[in-house]
Amino acid sequence: KSKAKPNGKKPASEEKKLYLEPEYTRVRVTDFEFKQLVSLPQEIDLNEWMASNITTFFNHINLQYSTISEFCTGETCQTMAACNTQYYWYDERGKKIKCTAPQYIDFVMSSVQKLVTDEDIFPTKYGREFPSSFDSLVKKICRYLFHVVAHIYSAHFKEIVAMELHGHLNTLFIHFLLFVREFNLLDTKETAILDDLSEMLFSEDSREAAGATGGAQNHVKER
Repeated sequence: KSKAKPNGKKPASEEKKLYLEPEYTRVRVTDFEFKQLVSLPQEIDLNEWMASNITTFFNHINLQYSTISEFCTGETCQTMAACNTQYYWYDERGKKIKCTAPQYIDFVMSSVQKLVTDEDIFPTKYGREFPSSFDSLVKKICRYLFHVVAHIYSAHFKEIVAMELHGHLNTLFIHFLLFVREFNLLDTKETAILDDLSEMLFSEDSREAAGATGGAQNHVKER
């Protein structure tokens, strides 16, 4: 639960959220229609589509975090938090562990890496079957990856902007969120902490589709 800080500072929800500023929310690295990109193609197995996309999201989110990892330390991020939400890690025995953000994210990346490279869970050879637990494991991975993205936005967006990577982060978040919504991989309560951001990002897309913001001229282009 959110609490006011004892030093008299306003809680995060009352502080100005840099990632909601229109000059940043309108920036993308591509004008592609992501709703078409996330839809299951004909003649493609659902689990194969899930495996391919989840592995890609993991790699991109891991790469995005690596750009600001030097700023995410045990001193700067003493808890794994996003906005007013604090996350705890649960070990294999179900024990609740309070850890710093870099520790939590290391746990996430290590565990997801182990899953996506396990041939019994993410098979890559023809004829291999996906396990019955595949759907629940994919949902678990998505939940963890969302926590990482939420932490980047809430704790390190200033650094992201300084490196001019906010267009990449916005594009990645839009793609990821549309995918998990398409296949109901995350509870809406889980993603609620970034509802204000997702509403702005999607409203920007809607306005640009209608020509209200001049379309592609406001975008950062891939080269």
